[in-house]
Amino acid sequence: MTATQPEATGVSNPLLNVGFRIPFDQIRPEHAEAAVDTLLAQTQAKLEDLARSGERGFANFMADLDILTEQLDTVNTIVHHLDSVNSSPEWHAAKMAILPKTSEFYTKLSLHPGLWAALKAFAATPEAAALDPVRARHLKLTIDEFRREGADLQGEEQARLLALNTRLAEVTSQFSKNVLDETAAFEMYVPTERLAGVPQRVQDATRRDAESKGQGGHRLTLHAPVLVPVLTYADDRELRRDLWLANSRVGQQEGRDNRPLIREILKLRREKAQLLGFRDFADYVLQDRMAGSGTRALAFERDLDARTRPAFERENDELRAFHREQVGAEAPELDAWDVSYWAEKQRQAKYDFDEEALRPYFPMDGVLAGLFEITRHVFGITVAQSEAPGWHPEVRYYTIHDEAGTHVASFYTDWFPRDSKRAGAWMNAFITGGPREHGVEPHLGLMCGNMTPPDGDTPALLSIREVETVFHEFGHLLHHALSRVEVRSLSGTSVPWDFVELPSQIMENWVMERGALDLFARHYQTGETIPQELFDRMIAARNYRAANAAMRQYSFGLTDLSLHVEFDPEGDADHVTYARDLMATFNPTPLPEHYAMIAAFNHLFSSPVGYGAGYYSYKWAEVLDADAFSRFAQEGIFNRETGRAFVDSVLSRGNSADPAELYREFMGRDPDADALLRRSGLL
Repeated sequence: MTATQPEATGVSNPLLNVGFRIPFDQIRPEHAEAAVDTLLAQTQAKLEDLARSGERGFANFMADLDILTEQLDTVNTIVHHLDSVNSSPEWHAAKMAILPKTSEFYTKLSLHPGLWAALKAFAATPEAAALDPVRARHLKLTIDEFRREGADLQGEEQARLLALNTRLAEVTSQFSKNVLDETAAFEMYVPTERLAGVPQRVQDATRRDAESKGQGGHRLTLHAPVLVPVLTYADDRELRRDLWLANSRVGQQEGRDNRPLIREILKLRREKAQLLGFRDFADYVLQDRMAGSGTRALAFERDLDARTRPAFERENDELRAFHREQVGAEAPELDAWDVSYWAEKQRQAKYDFDEEALRPYFPMDGVLAGLFEITRHVFGITVAQSEAPGWHPEVRYYTIHDEAGTHVASFYTDWFPRDSKRAGAWMNAFITGGPREHGVEPHLGLMCGNMTPPDGDTPALLSIREVETVFHEFGHLLHHALSRVEVRSLSGTSVPWDFVELPSQIMENWVMERGALDLFARHYQTGETIPQELFDRMIAARNYRAANAAMRQYSFGLTDLSLHVEFDPEGDADHVTYARDLMATFNPTPLPEHYAMIAAFNHLFSSPVGYGAGYYSYKWAEVLDADAFSRFAQEGIFNRETGRAFVDSVLSRGNSADPAELYREFMGRDPDADALLRRSGLL
């Protein structure tokens, strides 16, 4: 930094010596690079001391290695987080400035010959042979990770791995930026008559949005709270078409075209995997996960596909027949932008159920209060709103205390869309606490989303799917917050990714339980609970087009795995066409030639690994959650002993034992593979 920017250097830099209370009100983009440079130098010095230390015990070697990058990790997370929630040219430049430096450091960490020798030397000691099961697992997994990340590579191979990791970090970051920028850049202004059929709340919100931009009519964007209801309810077919096509072209426009980046990412990932001794990237990623290999994950997805496809075809035949009944046999065939609209019409005809009727019962504040009350009953925790600096005026801050009154965690929430915020919903961890010699240090995390925002005097009224998403992300948060693992790298959500979705997805089950809904689903104006008649219709329609919903997820998982296992990025075949042709077999209507959903598929391509070769994890964990919730259903959805068992066996244990072992501890048996299809009515 230059002499004209003293606030970014020295002790005045708020990103140095970050404590539990992160000063988000003081952190600026110019602080990032200076702080990371300082932390890299400090961490490198600690690393060298660790690598050349003399007599090594767990306390003065493995425990120190476990926390070696703690401050650097936190600051790195903060910078990446702020670029994803308050994106600007300055924050993106700050992230890109630190990205090659941190990527190089983390790569070289596993390649450090002195540290690798010290690690192997400790593993050969009598103390290592006598470690308790958790510390023994930490040692084994650390050695495995060093090997997986290239510790045995030499010379040119090490240099090549470093170059691959650095380039992967850069190109995946550019992928993410292109998606965010292109989504934010799109807007369409339409007169009121074109929104016929669209819920009034959406019409009001889009009109106010247009007014805020000095325009008349309604401002439409590609943010989910606008896009989804327009595609579902707008009678104007051309409007649906225009929005669907605009959304389908994200990641393909000039200057933000992700299609060439995808091929480069696939090449880099495959070369890295083969350099490290794996057949392909999927085998590299899945070696330490429950699936074990790309071949097994593919077989899992294809088995679900085969068992679901008859119901999928039947549902689509029924939808096409319904469409013909409504518009006549001479009407055009359904297109992609027609499916949500006519499916909603069919659902209303079959079940007299419109999800919009539920929204008044789900104000965001009530949903959160009910979620916290449910987890108090089930898991014995108390959540309370508190105060701390945030990164935006909409950010809220909460504390979690256990039954003994111990402060075990705090977390931030940021729930509503902004043009400067990436799409989707996610949980992340800033600080990992847990048991320490002097007591318990609290964890610190966050939950973000893009839910239906408040509109004027009307509070944020969520859809049932958005309520499920809030519960889902809080499940991830609880996995972090309730961890009682002493070893930082084994704590919380640091588990195989096909297990990490179990705590999140099991939480969604309470959303469909009458007893749970009565704790929080109250009309925002009258305070009344959901009428029994409406609840019954909701349950009756619960599995409406369940096969289509399942096949959509299979298409993502199988496209991901096929690109990383079976597609050759060095060959002549076009990867975009390959993915589109595969996805078309899971779509109820033909896909247009330009279709390239993968060009905006952040899960797969917005980070060096992310969910790459791992999207199947959602369905894998859904099998686990459908089965595990059967114990709650049998013993009582508010049964405190069952909740305690889930905390003791899953939520508190992180990666301190094999996930299959933890699951058997809670359920007393292996998973029932049919549980998911049974719950979805597909058996």
